[in-house]
Amino acid sequence: MVTTRLSLAALACVMASCAYGQPTSTKYVAVPQFPAVEPVAVQVLPAEPAQRHERLGEVLLDISVDPPASVEDIEQRLREEGAKMGASAVYVIRDAIKPGESRRLVGIAIRYRQ
Repeated sequence: MVTTRLSLAALACVMASCAYGQPTSTKYVAVPQFPAVEPVAVQVLPAEPAQRHERLGEVLLDISVDPPASVEDIEQRLREEGAKMGASAVYVIRDAIKPGESRRLVGIAIRYRQ
């Protein structure tokens, strides 16, 4: 009984410390499909690059503000989701915070043209 309560308490602490809901990725229609890449190969950019590229889809992150997520953690999530689409980079188009509630970040996954 004590072990069960401790397990439930530990699980509650882990769940409370998570700074994310499930990330959502949406691939655009009529865009070529690319194989997944390693997340380390995906750049995170502050704006749309001037270099020629193809837009692959959108990445949506719902992030809690308590506890706040680190910039490195957010960028890693963007890389992971972009990598699933075969992206070369992800750039952020929206970063909105509702004080005390949540933070919603939207990025565009792109692949550079050759």
